[in-house]
Amino acid sequence: MTENLVADHFETFEFTQDLPFGVLTLVGRESWFVYGLDPAPHARTGSRTSEQEIRRRARPVRRSRGGYTGSFRRGLDLLAPLIPEGESLILACDGKAQYLDAHRRHAARRRIGLDVHPNPKRGPKGSPRSPEALARDRAMFPVDQLHALLRHSRADHKRETIAFGRRLNAVMERLFVATVWRNFVKWRSERRPDPVTPAMRLGLAREPWSWKRLLSRRLFRKRLRLPPAWRDLYQRDWTTPVLGSNQRHDLRHAA
Repeated sequence: MTENLVADHFETFEFTQDLPFGVLTLVGRESWFVYGLDPAPHARTGSRTSEQEIRRRARPVRRSRGGYTGSFRRGLDLLAPLIPEGESLILACDGKAQYLDAHRRHAARRRIGLDVHPNPKRGPKGSPRSPEALARDRAMFPVDQLHALLRHSRADHKRETIAFGRRLNAVMERLFVATVWRNFVKWRSERRPDPVTPAMRLGLAREPWSWKRLLSRRLFRKRLRLPPAWRDLYQRDWTTPVLGSNQRHDLRHAA
């Protein structure tokens, strides 16, 4: 790894807004390469009517796997082996307390420094941004830009949609496909224009990949070293309890 990174959770939900979860996105500050994703199911926030609260409490309880804290810890686990021996990296993030707690307890905290930019209060729409807001937006731009791209290009993550994801596993599978598209297929910037992908920026590819090339080789889970969370997602072990059926990926020749 030759660059610093930016981290934040992309907010979405599974089946119903009563079951929100964040997706940790780890993005290169210079390349805009997406290094990893990790889901963080958490409790619903914000105001609710009494009827909505009764309905929420009646839903099956899902296993959180640590919420934001556990997700950020798994993100640090993913990054630690990528740091060259004797070097370190800086990870920009907002001031979420769970991030700071996960970092403080992590074994690689001395090799991964945090560049914390708390989300400042914003004025009315159109009002000038404060110096703190400008600094935060500059530091977090790569991950904010990715989240805006996902909202724009994926119907299941638009603010008002009937195409929302029903299962956490299915949402994550589609996001991993979008990540590969972002890293290897899509130009880094459409405005500039710059026909260089994030993977090319890092030297991982010489030219933009086609979908034919991307899908030309079959990979097998048991032949690769996957992070535990990614392995569970591939096997569809992150279930959605509110649904009666959660089919696992346990086909004999699919491993």
